[in-house]
Amino acid sequence: MGVSAINLGQAVAQIERWIADDAREYVVVACVNDIMHAHGNPALRRMTNAAGMVTPDGMPLVFLSRWLGHPQVDRVYGPDLMLAVSAMMAQRGYRSFYYGGAEGVPEQLAAVMTARFPGLIVSGTYSPPFRPLTPEEDAAIVAQINAAEPDVVWVALGCPKQTVWMAEHRDRLNAPVLIGVGAAFDFHTGRIPQAPRWMQRHALEWLFRLKTEPRRLWRRYLIYNPLFVWYVLLQLAGLHRLPWTACANERCPRAHDAAPGTSNTSSTSPTRMRSPGARARFSPRVSACPLSRVGLRSLSASR
Repeated sequence: MGVSAINLGQAVAQIERWIADDAREYVVVACVNDIMHAHGNPALRRMTNAAGMVTPDGMPLVFLSRWLGHPQVDRVYGPDLMLAVSAMMAQRGYRSFYYGGAEGVPEQLAAVMTARFPGLIVSGTYSPPFRPLTPEEDAAIVAQINAAEPDVVWVALGCPKQTVWMAEHRDRLNAPVLIGVGAAFDFHTGRIPQAPRWMQRHALEWLFRLKTEPRRLWRRYLIYNPLFVWYVLLQLAGLHRLPWTACANERCPRAHDAAPGTSNTSSTSPTRMRSPGARARFSPRVSACPLSRVGLRSLSASR
């Protein structure tokens, strides 16, 4: 699977372009946990690769991206992305819909966000039950979201459920952008404490979250994180071949500039590096593919 080689400013700008263009995209905010869920799960990997953007939510992905030659990459953390995009939406008059969280949480979040960003329009909220929806219930919520006419649907169902939900509902929803933000609803409403910024900057957020939610998160941090490090070491040691490709976006002028395994140095734009066969979907306004992706072939086979 691929992780977009971007920073927060680039992510917000791209989402704004998608809204303006009335696109049909979804955003996966990916941490190590998401990568490991996709490992060995071809269906989830395809859903992740089909996203218009896969942001580097965890610092290990940021460090790896920089090591692989993308110095501009910075963390695009779900809660921070939600704040930055909401600020933009308040200025532009765009509309949000909050889908997910426990009962009452989306409504509480709407109150918090509209107070923080005057002018922000929340066109609807919905907290789904903690069970699979019946086809009738699912059709009803799709109709409810479409009737609310949001520009962005914020999805907080946890990993990997929110990725699956966005992929399965993308063609049924009229909103230009769906964004999966995990625990952001709980963070912004104060239900779960966030790690101090210094811990986030130094890749220690996992320790803070493990301390606050040990029963729920021990497997993620004590099993998945070491496995991720092991796979990366195998990749860097050359024990897994890394077949990079040139840009897969046919609208990009760099799409055919380089053969697989090479890069075009005649342009100042970053080379898009993704697993072979993965497709890209970007706004035509994007020039020089700022959403280059760093392929993690040793973790997940191409879709």
